[in-house]
Amino acid sequence: MGTDQRGYEDLVGWRKALDLAEVVYRLVALLPREERFELSPQLRRAVVSIASNIAEGASRLGTAEFLYHLGVSRGSLAEVDTLVEIGARVGCLPRPDVNRVRAMIEEERRILCGLITSLHRRTARQVGARRTQSLPQPSPARTSSLPHSPSSDNPH
Repeated sequence: MGTDQRGYEDLVGWRKALDLAEVVYRLVALLPREERFELSPQLRRAVVSIASNIAEGASRLGTAEFLYHLGVSRGSLAEVDTLVEIGARVGCLPRPDVNRVRAMIEEERRILCGLITSLHRRTARQVGARRTQSLPQPSPARTSSLPHSPSSDNPH
């Protein structure tokens, strides 16, 4: 995309990803001691990856790179969703807190999907415009140098 070095801070998806990271870090503190060495580091790495990849992608030079990093963010988002659900199912995390986090995850997923769709459309328009500009112009109508045949006028 090639925004300036701090343009990612204007992205709603980046700001929401930071909010999600803050909530997940608080949620991780609720984990039992035995899970702090298993589930906790995975959750922290995955949730940090969401905002980090948005920032990195937005700071890259091309839209394709930005799209790649948004895809990584989306994958990390799915990882966080899966890990908090596992935490709730095995009784390590309170269901109401997990439901709140999962609602935030769903909102972030919609934001990321919208941004990805928007970038794909913009890329398609740019490619279409370039193709239109590079297409050869139609040549003027030519008159045939072949003699006119009366039988060609009659289809029967």
